[in-house]
Amino acid sequence: MNIAFDNDKYIKLQSEKIEERISHFDKLYMEFGGKLFDDSHASRVLPGFLPDSKLRMLYNLKDLCEIIITINANDIENNKIRGDNETSYDAETIRLKEAFEDYGFLVNGIIITQFDNQPKAVKYQKYLDNLGIASYLTYDIKGYPNNIDHIISKDGFGKNERVKTTRPLVVITGPGPGSGKMATCLSQMYLDHEAGINAGYAKFETFPIWNLALKHPVNMAYEAATANLDDVNMIDPYHLDAYGELAVNYNRDVEAFPILKKMFEKIMGTCPYKSPTDMGVNMVGFCIEDEEEAKRASKEEIIRRYYNTLVDFRYAKESYHAVEKIEMLMSQLEISPEDRDVAVKAREKAKMTGREAFAIRLESGEIITGKKSDLLSAPSAAILNALKKLGKLDDELLLISPHIIEPVSNLKTKSLGGKETSLSANEMLIALSISGTTNPLSHMAIEQIGKLKGLDAHSTVLLEDSQRSMLRKLGINFTQDAYLGNDDYEY
Repeated sequence: MNIAFDNDKYIKLQSEKIEERISHFDKLYMEFGGKLFDDSHASRVLPGFLPDSKLRMLYNLKDLCEIIITINANDIENNKIRGDNETSYDAETIRLKEAFEDYGFLVNGIIITQFDNQPKAVKYQKYLDNLGIASYLTYDIKGYPNNIDHIISKDGFGKNERVKTTRPLVVITGPGPGSGKMATCLSQMYLDHEAGINAGYAKFETFPIWNLALKHPVNMAYEAATANLDDVNMIDPYHLDAYGELAVNYNRDVEAFPILKKMFEKIMGTCPYKSPTDMGVNMVGFCIEDEEEAKRASKEEIIRRYYNTLVDFRYAKESYHAVEKIEMLMSQLEISPEDRDVAVKAREKAKMTGREAFAIRLESGEIITGKKSDLLSAPSAAILNALKKLGKLDDELLLISPHIIEPVSNLKTKSLGGKETSLSANEMLIALSISGTTNPLSHMAIEQIGKLKGLDAHSTVLLEDSQRSMLRKLGINFTQDAYLGNDDYEY
C-alpha cells in the first residue's frame, strides 16, 4: 500500500490545534463528529491514516479532557442501527463508554437527548441506572433551532439537566449522526454561563477537508459516504466574506451558522467565530503527503459506496436517490462501477463456473478467486486460496480434511435443520484452526490471516449476516452485487 497520509504529523498538529483552542476559554465543549475508534472511511481514502488516529490524538490530551456520550431518544425508540457494524445505537453507546474507559479516559455519563418520555428511552435510562452508569436528560425544545429567545432561556436549555464537568476540554460524541451532539454543547454552554463559567464551543469533523478543493476526490468521497443524508459540500460563503479565502464546508453547517452565531451572541455576549469553518479545528488537510494516492484511493471508495448503496436499496434501507447521487459523483470523476477490478474478476469466475463467486485483491495486485461448492461458500474458498498464496503454499494442497468438513456440514443440515451444506467463512476458519493442530501447513495458512486486513474483495451475491460479520472482523473491504443467491440472473 502506498502511503498518502502522515499519521504522526497529524497527531502532533491536531493535538496542538485543540490545545490552542482550549486556551481561549475556561472550558471548551468540542463536538466530535465521525468515528473515534474505527474510522475506516478515513483510512481508506487517506492510506496511512490509522482507523484509531483520532483516538490516539485525543489520548495526548487525556488528562485535559472528559467525555460525554449522547444518544437521541428517538433513535432508541426506533431501534436505529449503525450501518457499518449493524449494532443498535443503544448498545453502541454503552460499547463506546466501555471502550473509552479501557483507554483510561474519564467518561462523565450518557445524555439522552430529545427526551419526551418515549417508552424505550425511559426503559433505557433505567437500564443505565441498573448498570451504574450516570445518565442525564435533555428535552425536545419547541421551536428549535429558530426560536432563539425561547431556546436560550430558562424554559429552553434551562430545563435540561446540566452535567457538571471538571476538566477544561469536554468531548461530546455519540454513536452516529443525529445524536444531539451540537445541541448538547450549546445547552452545556448556556448552563455553564448561567453558573459563571466562560464556556466555548469547537467542532471536530474529519470531512469535508476545508483546505482541499471543493471537487477534490477526498471531499467527493465524503459526499458519497453521506449520500443518504443529502449532505452537499460547498464553499463557505461566510469564510470567503470574512477572509477572502476559499474554504470547503458542508450545507448543514453553512445553513445553521446564522442561527448558531445568534445563539453564541446570546449565550456569550459575542460570537468568537466569523464562519462555520472558524468553528472547526481540523488539521487533516495539512498532513496529506501524496495527494495523487489520496485521489486514487478516494475514487475507489466512491465506487465501493456505489455498490454498498445498491445493496441498501435492494434491502429497502435507502431510496434510489442515494444511488443516483453517487452515480453523479462517479460521472464527474469519470469513473464507473467496472473500474472495481475485483468485481469484474468475481463475475468472470461466476460466469465461467456457473456458481456464486468471490474475489480478493492481494497487496501485490494479484486477484484470487473462489467459487461456491458443496463444501465451501464462495468467500470461504477465496479466503482459503488467498491464505495459500500468502503463505506460499501449493494451491493443490488440501488444508482442511474432509473428515473435519463433513461432520460440520452434517451438524448444520441433519442436526440443526439447515439447508446449506457449504461452510461459511467463520466455519471454514474454525475448521482450518482445528486442522492446524495436526497439520503444520494448515497452521502456516492460519498465520497469514492478519495479511487479509485492508484488502479489497467482491461477492457476486448478497452474503448472509454471519459471513458479512466475519469479513468485517478480518478487515476486508468487501462489496457485493445486489443479487440474492436464488435470483434469476446472468453475469
